[in-house]
Amino acid sequence: MRGPHNIWRLIRTGATFERTGAMGQALDAMQAPRAIRVAARVLAWPFRWLGYKGDPDMPPVTRAITALGPAYIKFGQILSTRPDVVGEEMALQLRVLQDKLPPFSIAEAQKSIADELGRPVDEVFSEFSDPVAAASIAQVHRARRADTGEEVAVKVLRPGIERAFQRDIDAFYFAADVIEFLSPASRRLRPRDVIEHFEGVVKGELDLRLESASASEFAANTVSDEGFQLPQVRWGLSGRRVMTMDWADGLPLGDNDALDAAGHDRRALGERVLQLFLSHALRDGFFHADMHQGNLKVHANGNIIAYDFGIMGHIDEYTRRVYAEILFGFIRRDYKRVAEVHFEAGYVPATQDVDEFARALRAVGEPIFGMDASHISMGRLLNYLFEVTERFGMETRTELILLQRTMVVVEGVARSLHPEVNIWEVAKPVVEDYIKVSIGPRAVLGDLAKTAKVLGRFGPRLPGLVEAALIRQSEVPDEVQPRRWMGRVAWLSSGVVLGGVISYLLAHGF
Repeated sequence: MRGPHNIWRLIRTGATFERTGAMGQALDAMQAPRAIRVAARVLAWPFRWLGYKGDPDMPPVTRAITALGPAYIKFGQILSTRPDVVGEEMALQLRVLQDKLPPFSIAEAQKSIADELGRPVDEVFSEFSDPVAAASIAQVHRARRADTGEEVAVKVLRPGIERAFQRDIDAFYFAADVIEFLSPASRRLRPRDVIEHFEGVVKGELDLRLESASASEFAANTVSDEGFQLPQVRWGLSGRRVMTMDWADGLPLGDNDALDAAGHDRRALGERVLQLFLSHALRDGFFHADMHQGNLKVHANGNIIAYDFGIMGHIDEYTRRVYAEILFGFIRRDYKRVAEVHFEAGYVPATQDVDEFARALRAVGEPIFGMDASHISMGRLLNYLFEVTERFGMETRTELILLQRTMVVVEGVARSLHPEVNIWEVAKPVVEDYIKVSIGPRAVLGDLAKTAKVLGRFGPRLPGLVEAALIRQSEVPDEVQPRRWMGRVAWLSSGVVLGGVISYLLAHGF
């Protein structure tokens, strides 16, 4: 339930960070202002005895996050890919949150599998290992099918995970309400909408049938992508709390020493991760939205293997075009066009000055170009971008939350493989190809063709639509009838004519 009782949960959050010694380290790593550091320590210290103790064998921040539960662990996973934000040492400490959390017992896992599949585990699998990876929501076991002898990966949800997530989500909603009440300026960031979006993503991740469907769709979209492969879902051995896929052999993408020993080009791998993500987002509008090192491997042949499809992002065609134009504008350093796209899409209120906004964007983008990528602080860049968006009244775009978050994560993965990977240089060919296909003359013809198909489907219904329009017209006051009638006739006429012209062009090969 969402209410004041969630204050207790938030107090325990601060108390846990203080008790485990994580408060100071976290604020130092984030380079928080001194005033915030002092205030946080002073407010949390009296309640430190209420905090969770956590595992004393873990580093302080990792210890606090794991003690607080799965929602906090998800946040820690994101930070583990951002050494430029939290520092190399802390990013390395947080890496264990990706797939090295304490597992639950093998007996509990086997019971869940038997309940889900309706058969004892030893009838389904001739071999069933201890957990090989354990994350915030589920853990994975390596097994061998009893009928075919094939090696598979069996993913099982943690017992009670649904209740644990809901408890944290309720506390986050309460925190968002408090923030909006105390700081009206924060409402433009739409904190409640952000939490609502996060809740939807998490609920989808807690049903492994949806993950299996996502994996299947993703595999169909990417079957021709060079240097990329996915394990196949075994539907007959999957359900709501259990998911079975082919076993993926490969080196963890986060193990740089192992990649070097195997002779892989880490810079090329980092660039490919970025380009694959952009290609999936722009070309397909359906992308892996949890692409941290714990969900990626490198096959012996150099292919990147992705798995764990619980969080997938989807963006419609219009949003993809807007996003591509913004990226393309930054790449070309055409800040005026980037500003215009923001206004055309409604991202910035029309009352703002487009030229002034373009100048502000230039201050964000120019430091990127002509600079060694290893010297670019994404943390400072994002802080300045936040100031710009606040100044021009931009609201948080909830439909882009996953896209923006994944872009940050993927860049962090690429930079961890090679610090000099530059997102703008790597993105350029992918974005240019998308622009040519989706925004040029060919795209216009494609849009017209789609319009013709829609009009064609409504063709048999045109007489009924006209009759319904006449009936509604009789209910309109006399003084506005001529104007409204002319508008509807013009709409129907133009639609029929446009459909006929496009059909003729398509039929004759234009």
